[in-house]
Amino acid sequence: MAAGQRPVDLVLSGGGVKFIGLVGAVAGLMDAGYSPHRVSGVSAGSVVAVVSAAASQGDRLTTEQVKELALSVPLRKWRDAGPLPALGSAWGLVRDAAMYRGDFAHDWIRSELKNLGVTTFGDLALDDEELPAEQRYKVAITIADVTAAQLVRLPWDYERLYGLDPDEQSVADAVRASMAIPFFYPPVTLTNTMGLTSNLVDGGVLSNFPVDSLDRTDGKPPRWPSFGITVMPKLAEGVDQAFPALRPLRFLKQSALLESLFTTMLVGHDQAHLSLPWVSARTIPVASTDVSVLDFGISRGRLEELYDRGYAATQTFLSTWDWPAYLDRFR
Repeated sequence: MAAGQRPVDLVLSGGGVKFIGLVGAVAGLMDAGYSPHRVSGVSAGSVVAVVSAAASQGDRLTTEQVKELALSVPLRKWRDAGPLPALGSAWGLVRDAAMYRGDFAHDWIRSELKNLGVTTFGDLALDDEELPAEQRYKVAITIADVTAAQLVRLPWDYERLYGLDPDEQSVADAVRASMAIPFFYPPVTLTNTMGLTSNLVDGGVLSNFPVDSLDRTDGKPPRWPSFGITVMPKLAEGVDQAFPALRPLRFLKQSALLESLFTTMLVGHDQAHLSLPWVSARTIPVASTDVSVLDFGISRGRLEELYDRGYAATQTFLSTWDWPAYLDRFR
C-alpha cells in the first residue's frame, strides 16, 4: 500500500455487463486515496474483485489502466455458443442446459490475471494475523455449491469443504464458477480429495450482494471501513429484459411463476437487505441504466456511461461519509 493511502475492504455485487459500474466506483475510491485491503465479489463482481486485488498489489495498475482494461473486455466473444454455430445458443440449451460454454471468458480472465502476476490464490495471500487463517487472502469469491446446497466462499472453504490446499487452486477457475449464471454458462465441477464432485454456479443464486462478507466476527471493532458497491437491475422493465437468460423458461409451463421465483432468488433477499440502515449507510449504489445485465453486445460508449455512473456514485457517497459517526452509530 502506498504511503498516505487508507485501507478499505470492498464487497462487490453481481450485475452482468453492468460490472463496469463497479469498476468506476472502485476507481473513484482509489482516486480518493483508498486502497483495497480485501475484496469480495460475486458473479461479475468476482471479476472486478480479483482484478482490483491483483492490481492493488504493489500498485501494479493506475486507475486509468484499470478503466481501460475493463473497457477492453471482449464481451461479444464471451458468448461462445458452439460447437454448432448455426444452431448457436439453442443448441447449448439442448446439450447442457446452458446457452454458452464460458470458455472464452475463462481464458481471458486467466490470461489477464497472469499478466498481473496472479495464477493461484497463493499469489493473493495476506500477511494479516488479525484475520482467521483461512481468510488471509486479498480476495473472497462467493459461489453456490448446488450439490451440497450451500453458499461457499473461495479460497476460504477449499480446505474445510473439499480438503484442497487453497494456495494451489486457480483463481480463474473460481471466478468462472461464480459467473456460471444458470441457463447462460454451465456449472463448474470441483472434485474433492474423496473423489466426490460438486457443481458450482453463480453465487448470486443465493446472495447477489453479501455485504457483510468481510465483517469481523470476533466481536472487536473494525479496523477500517468495509464498503459495499452494488449495481442492481431494473426489474420494473420486465424480468426477461433484466435477465435475458430466463427467456427459455417461457417455453415451459407456468413460465411466469418460474421467472418470478428465480428472480426473487437472485435479488429479493438483497433488495430487502439494502433497506437496513446499517447496510445502506456503507453501500455505494450505482445508478442502473436500461442496459440488461446480459447484454454482451453493449457498445463501448454505453460501457463508458456505466463507468462514469459508478465513479460519480463514489464521489456522492464520500461527500457525506463519516467513519467515526458510522462507528458511533452502528458499531
